[in-house]
This record gives sequence, structure tokens and C-alpha cells, in this order.
Amino acid sequence: MKRIYKLLLPISIATVTAHAATKTTKHTIKSGESLYTIAKKNHTTVDRLCKLNGIKKNSILKVGKAIKVPTTKNTKVAKHTTKKAVHYTIKSGDTLSGIAQKHHITLAALTKANHLKKDATLKPGHTLAIPGTSVHHTAKKTGVARKTTKKSDKKLANALKHARGSRIAKVHVKKSRKFTLSDLVFGSDHFNGKLSKKSKRMIEIAKKKLGRRYVWGATGQRNTFDCSGLTTYVCKANGIKIPRRAIEQSKVGKPVKRSELKPGDLVFFDTSKHRRGYVNHVGIYIGNGKFIHASSAKKKVIITSLKKPFYSQRFKGARRVASL
Repeated sequence: MKRIYKLLLPISIATVTAHAATKTTKHTIKSGESLYTIAKKNHTTVDRLCKLNGIKKNSILKVGKAIKVPTTKNTKVAKHTTKKAVHYTIKSGDTLSGIAQKHHITLAALTKANHLKKDATLKPGHTLAIPGTSVHHTAKKTGVARKTTKKSDKKLANALKHARGSRIAKVHVKKSRKFTLSDLVFGSDHFNGKLSKKSKRMIEIAKKKLGRRYVWGATGQRNTFDCSGLTTYVCKANGIKIPRRAIEQSKVGKPVKRSELKPGDLVFFDTSKHRRGYVNHVGIYIGNGKFIHASSAKKKVIITSLKKPFYSQRFKGARRVASL
């Protein structure tokens, strides 16, 4: 009898453990989230999420839709014991070396964790993963931090590989220049409707020009652009003929309400100091409330949020030109 009891005990324990591991709760998908970020937040893996929800790693997540995430007592323990990385929101004036120093980590560890180059351009409002923050803080005293940090870096790198497999991220990974982690992993287009080939191609071409120098009057010479020069260049590459100047571009194509913007639409602004009421700046909407444009202030091609007060208050309208 005792022998039978000894055999049944481990089996029953395993059954209870397996049952506990299958407990789930619902998570509502928010804008900007990916399978990786949801898995990380709930202390599980991308593979586990896919299995629970019967989806593939490259599935496109729809904002507002609920998915299952595992929740067990063990998960709560993991939340306390495995929290080795935090996310830092980039502020104006930040540099990679300054952020690394602030969090007591090396520049190499920071760039490796985020798959960035040391001279990468940082965009205010985007986030960076700070690997092994708590461990690095005690490294000066213990000297034990290096091995632990390497493990956390590898885990993050593997997770990024899963994220890069998604259709959302592919555009950003190919031939990427100075992108932030959020561009690489999450992408910037969360529009759920169908896009024309021209609209998709417009965004792809525009993003290849990220970081290129702003030069007034330039339309692509030596890879330099001004705002309307960039839109003219992108449209021309897709067989779309539009006028050269921003104010003239604002009069072609189909007028679009701000609430009905689709990736590929041209967005127009009055950026004059005293807001004279006429269009003098243009960009290309890429989804998720953001647009890409050649900025005279930043002296290069950048991505900016339409929610940014300066542009939100100076928005003058939008036009759909993909059908021209």
C-alpha cells in the first residue's frame, strides 16, 4: 500500500501543477502592443500565448480584441524574481551614453539589448529596454552582474527574433537605418483595413529615407529632401503625379477627415510662427497617429506623432493621393 501511495503522490502533484498552469485571464490588446510585449508583461512566452489562443507568431493583433494569458500563483512569484529589465521613455536631449550611465549599465549592453547602433538617433516618446537594471546597480560592489546580464540580453534578443517574424515588423527590419526599438518591434501602422499597393509602397519608400538630411528645395538630390520634396519623391516613385509645393499638394486628391486618415494619406500643416492660415508643411501619414516628414527643425527625415501639440494645433487637412 505504501508503495502504491509513493507512486501516486508524484503523479497527483504533477496533475495539480499542470491544472494550475492552464488557468488564464483575458487581456485586451492596446495600440502598440505585440505578442512579445504582452508575453513579457504577463511573465510568459510568445509560444505559450500562441498555443493558448491558437494563433501564429506572425499574427496581426487587432486593437480592442481580447486574448488569453496564463495566470498562476507561480506567475506571481516570477513577477518578483525575474524582473530584470525595465523600459525607459526617451526624453528630449537624451543620449544612449547618458541613459546607460543613468541606469548603471554599459553603452554596449544598452545598444545590444535594443539592437541599435551607438550613433542611433533617439526619438522622444519612444521606449528603450534597460536590461538587468537591478543587477547592474550592485555590480560595482559584487562584481557578479556580468554573467546574469548576458543571460537577460540573450532572452531579449530571442524575443526580438520572434517579434521580427511578424508582418508588422518586416518593413522596419529590412535595410533599417537609425530606428528605435519601438519602430523595429511594434511598427507604426496599426490600421486594420485594406491598403492599396501604392499606399503600402509609399510608406516603405518614405521609411527608407529616415534620417536623411533636410535641405530646402531638395527633392532627392544626394538623398536630401525638404518636406514637399519628400512627398513629391515618394509619389513619383509610385507613379503618382502631384505638384511640387506643399500648398499646391493640399489641393489635389480626395479630401480626408482627420478621423478617417489611412496610411499613405498626405497631411498638411501651417507651421508659420504667427499661424498665417496657409499650408507650408506636408508629411505622409503612416498609421497609429504618426506621420513621416522632412523636418526643417530637426534637419532630417523623422517620424512624429500627430498628437504632439505643435502639429495637432496646426493641422490644416489631409488628402488621399494614392488613387491619382
